[in-house]
Amino acid sequence: MLLTVCCQPPVKPTRIRRIRRRRRRRRPFTPCEDKMAAYVLNISKIFSRELISASFQFHRYRSCLQRLPAVKPNPLSALLTQQFGSSAPCWQEFEVHALQTADRYKQTPWVYLDSEEYVERYGSSAVWAGYRRNHKGGIPPQKTRKTCIRGDKICGNPCPICRDPNIIINHQNVKLLQQFISPHSGMVYDPTLTGVCMKQQKKLNEAIDKARDDGLLPFQIPHVDFSGEDYSNTHDAVGLTSPPPFLGPSEPWYKWYGEITPDDKKVDQVKKIYKAYLKH
Repeated sequence: MLLTVCCQPPVKPTRIRRIRRRRRRRRPFTPCEDKMAAYVLNISKIFSRELISASFQFHRYRSCLQRLPAVKPNPLSALLTQQFGSSAPCWQEFEVHALQTADRYKQTPWVYLDSEEYVERYGSSAVWAGYRRNHKGGIPPQKTRKTCIRGDKICGNPCPICRDPNIIINHQNVKLLQQFISPHSGMVYDPTLTGVCMKQQKKLNEAIDKARDDGLLPFQIPHVDFSGEDYSNTHDAVGLTSPPPFLGPSEPWYKWYGEITPDDKKVDQVKKIYKAYLKH
């Protein structure tokens, strides 16, 4: 019995490799998918940026609350909370009160320097006393940084004025301005000594000038001893000058004026220059 076996021709290895490459090859992105990926990437960037700013505002608000004095809870609000089970209006009132106490020194910044909070934090020393600048190397730069706050971002080591939100520069805040003026010479301290940034230093200079103009700060005028020669009346122009009626028509007013004889060359040069304007 004869068996007929139909065998297919063997597949070439190069063809197998092509098939495997096609299976491994990834399908390219279409233009619509590229736009979708870019859109999702932009949304993620915006979300991360807003999340960072929100966290910064939250930490700043929490630090302001920590500086505030402790507020005792209202017994009436606690009673309402126990009865009705909700105290959302009370929390809103507490937040409003906290914001008002945080901004209580904006209108009258000079009150902060007499408060117990200031004495507890600084004592009797100046605001900039004990402040150390952060700089690279052993030699500090000749100028401080331009500003410590850029938008919502605060640098790691803000200057003595930027680090305390209750310190506000005003021309009526005399006690604060006196801390930045030398009592011996009346000169404003250099920012490299106090560590104040250039933005706050400019505000300090303007406030000090305005306070001096308004009479809130004194002027330091150095004492100068004048010699007697400045007020003497023995020189020829004052002491030896005779009154006009006693002078003759040909006599000079001053004794030394008649001895001066002009140079002829210089006179000729002047005449050439002003020849058009001279009267003949």
